[in-house]
Amino acid sequence: MKQWDGRSKGTVLGYKIFVYVMKKLGIKAAYAVLFFVAFYYFITAWDSNKSIYSYLRYRLKHTTLKAVFGVYKSYFTFGQTLIDKVAINAGLRNKYSYDFDGIDLLKDLLNQKNGGILISAHVGNFEVAEHFFSDIDFECQINLVTTDLERNVIKEYLESILMKPSVKFILIQDDLSHIFEINNALSRNELICFTGDRYFEGNKTMQAELLGKEANFPAGPFAIASRLKVPVAFVYVMKEKNLHYHLYARQAVFKHRDANALLKEYCNNLEIIVKKYPYQWFNYFDFWK
Repeated sequence: MKQWDGRSKGTVLGYKIFVYVMKKLGIKAAYAVLFFVAFYYFITAWDSNKSIYSYLRYRLKHTTLKAVFGVYKSYFTFGQTLIDKVAINAGLRNKYSYDFDGIDLLKDLLNQKNGGILISAHVGNFEVAEHFFSDIDFECQINLVTTDLERNVIKEYLESILMKPSVKFILIQDDLSHIFEINNALSRNELICFTGDRYFEGNKTMQAELLGKEANFPAGPFAIASRLKVPVAFVYVMKEKNLHYHLYARQAVFKHRDANALLKEYCNNLEIIVKKYPYQWFNYFDFWK
């Protein structure tokens, strides 16, 4: 099975079809198109099929039949989150409802006037979090530490039709200049968000147990978060039934400069989320290789 290469699947035509259906017929109609799209990936995407089946069958202990059906359900759910992201960023935020679980933690974090670090994962739909924050007067600049490997044609198309996001992006650089950007943002009492579940071949990693088996994680987020004297929280935005989302925030408790302890707590917290939302694990590669 292949390792993640930093790029997402999809074509500009595919995004245009969904945007057209969404604007003309509504979000639920766009969901209906997913029945066919998810089935296409279900019968053609053999590498990701094997990865998701293995995750459901051996990590979550689903029966064989439930795991096979779960592969299809995973594609379908992932498609829904992509549609939701486009819809919300295109100005259809009022079509959705949400719950907050731990928002007071984030407010207290900012009241310390020391900035803060959020660690999430490729589960749910964290990219829409900023729109939910704004509805409760959660005024804070969020900086997402990321790579810039998405296909440019898709990126340019989405930027042409969506509202400009308020989230800033800090791009990971070989010369480590992103470390200075992170420190500057924290000095302005801003939030830094990492995803802690993906790494590139050749980069430094750390090992920890997730769902009963050792896996590799990127060392950067946990090394940086454990060394800076700022509060750290785990945050996820998970899709519920219909057009409803649930945001979870939990404070990380660990000793300063103990990256391994932070990673262990991250895995424990991530397990709780994944077990509650098994089909929103969107790592379509051999995670436990």
